[in-house]
Amino acid sequence: MPDSAPLYAALGDSISIDDYAGGPGRGGASLLFRNRDDDFPDWRGRDLVGRDPTTGFALLATDGATTRTLLQVQLPRLRALPRRPTLVTLTVGGNDLLSAYGDTAAAREVVAGVGAAVDTALAVIAGLLAPDGRVVVGTVYDPSDGTGDAARLGLPPWPDAVALIGELNRALREAAARHGAAVADVAATFSGHGLDVGDPTRPEARPAQRDLWFCRLIEPNAWGAGGVREAFWTALHAEATR
Repeated sequence: MPDSAPLYAALGDSISIDDYAGGPGRGGASLLFRNRDDDFPDWRGRDLVGRDPTTGFALLATDGATTRTLLQVQLPRLRALPRRPTLVTLTVGGNDLLSAYGDTAAAREVVAGVGAAVDTALAVIAGLLAPDGRVVVGTVYDPSDGTGDAARLGLPPWPDAVALIGELNRALREAAARHGAAVADVAATFSGHGLDVGDPTRPEARPAQRDLWFCRLIEPNAWGAGGVREAFWTALHAEATR
């Protein structure tokens, strides 16, 4: 593959990986790279390889990743890629917030830390991008669909949970704006695909109910992966038409 060929690198947590969507090639970042026409026929041709068949893909996102993982593990791997990426997507912050679940004061400190860490990461990424490279930062979804109904999710009550997700997403948006990154509104795209339609704690990667996008509470299933891809694609298209 020529050194000048486009390269897409996906950083972050399980919102971007393949594992919970049914295996290799089925996660949100993978679908952005190459659509699975059998699962998503309406997306045929709307992927990065459809734009340029020489595009490469590096899936550097990992299950359970936090901002610490991003800074200490994933950015060195990004730096070690054989050529500079032309596109980087980033989904991070949800696992950081979960580490403070139930403690509002601690959670607000976590949110501030996520904002600072993403600031640092985006500055590093900017130095590693190919000329005219783009960065997309994803927001964090809410499996309760804004209800905050912890009991139905099998979690202890935390009345401030929905508000803290909103604060986290504001921090992510503000960090993206400071570095000229686009924002993929994963949270808005997923709205109505959690408790509103079913049980987000179900384990199936490919449930018959295609409007349920979560599995194992916080993971995107196969249909949720399509939603992640949709949010990424929309952000890229909006940026290209500005």
